[in-house]
Amino acid sequence: MSTPNPCLACGACCAHFRVSFYWAESEPFLGGSVPAELTARLTPHRAAMLGTDCANPRCVALEGNVGGQVRCNIYDKRPTPCRELDPSWLHGEASEKCDTARRAHGMPPLTPDSLDEPTGPGKSPFRRSA
Repeated sequence: MSTPNPCLACGACCAHFRVSFYWAESEPFLGGSVPAELTARLTPHRAAMLGTDCANPRCVALEGNVGGQVRCNIYDKRPTPCRELDPSWLHGEASEKCDTARRAHGMPPLTPDSLDEPTGPGKSPFRRSA
């Protein structure tokens, strides 16, 4: 039995951090896949997901309620910072960013018991969402 992805009942990182990345990730002619219309240019070399560069950040691609059922509506096209931020205990250790975002939204950090299956190379304990 696989464990549901805890991110699908959280979304705290999408509503806590500025999601900035190299601008070319949103340029199709350079191979970028992040939808350009959902980004804003920060500097000549950096872009950010709309909604994340403000006092109360919330990524424009986040659907649902933080702490409830959520999903990223560009999951397969999300930028590098989103791909690199794993939930705590996915790889056997806590994630400081995951824990920080969850605390900021009044949620406790995930625990090792949040996942009931060990992971191995190339394996994820999470079910894919439909």
